[in-house]
Amino acid sequence: MTTTVTSPAVKAEGVWKIFNEGQPNEVTALQDLNLEVGYGEFVALIGPSGCGKSTLLRVIADLTHATRGTMQVAGLTAAQAREQQKYGMAFQQAALFDWRTVRRNVELPLELQGVGKSDRAARAMELLEMVQLADFAGHRPWELSGGMQQRVAIARSLAVDPPLLLMDEPFGALDEMTRERMQNELLRIRKETGKSIVFVTHSIPEAVYLSDRVVVMSPRPGRITDIIEVSLGDRNEDTREDERFFEAVTAVREALRGNHGGGSAIRSRIGEV
Repeated sequence: MTTTVTSPAVKAEGVWKIFNEGQPNEVTALQDLNLEVGYGEFVALIGPSGCGKSTLLRVIADLTHATRGTMQVAGLTAAQAREQQKYGMAFQQAALFDWRTVRRNVELPLELQGVGKSDRAARAMELLEMVQLADFAGHRPWELSGGMQQRVAIARSLAVDPPLLLMDEPFGALDEMTRERMQNELLRIRKETGKSIVFVTHSIPEAVYLSDRVVVMSPRPGRITDIIEVSLGDRNEDTREDERFFEAVTAVREALRGNHGGGSAIRSRIGEV
């Protein structure tokens, strides 16, 4: 399957999210947020706990509605994009169904679309080959390790070939070594599919290692306070030891501390040879 998209993967204009608006327990989660994610781009969202990263992801996915402003996904409203399955989503927990085999978990979005049994089985096996789990197609999720379960969840999110992946700390519960392997796996899948990815994380090194841009958000109410461009080329294990990688990590850390101008000299060197 191939998806062609010319519109931005995500375009947020003046987005606010206010919970319980007008009530004593009103909470402003997002404030006047503007963001554009290009087709094929990998953007990480980072910020302190409670800053609205996951809320923004949920607004993009139309799992909650913006109070003000507009959200477009692949040139459609967020609601239209959800109805047309223009995005796949992966969460911190794999959220697989234990009573279904690995293959049938991957098939689920296609089954909901009414795709025929043989076609969805073939697509599921194609995706399990991609995430290197074809040999486990007949297993149950509880028979797999945490990292393997997340690979199944990623395969499921790709089932209908959406142009966009939304990922909410998908590797947060994994040990460090497994997490690094999963990061490399995700980059390989992204390279093979060309998907746009919006990725929520609390880890500065993870955000830098994976992303084309790191979007830094403020404490609540969530606003975008800085965007760090990262140009490290094809990532591999040597990237984590590269001086440019450390410079980018420093720039993001400074931005999180509120030194929006202090990291400019560093940012101007990120990606330079």
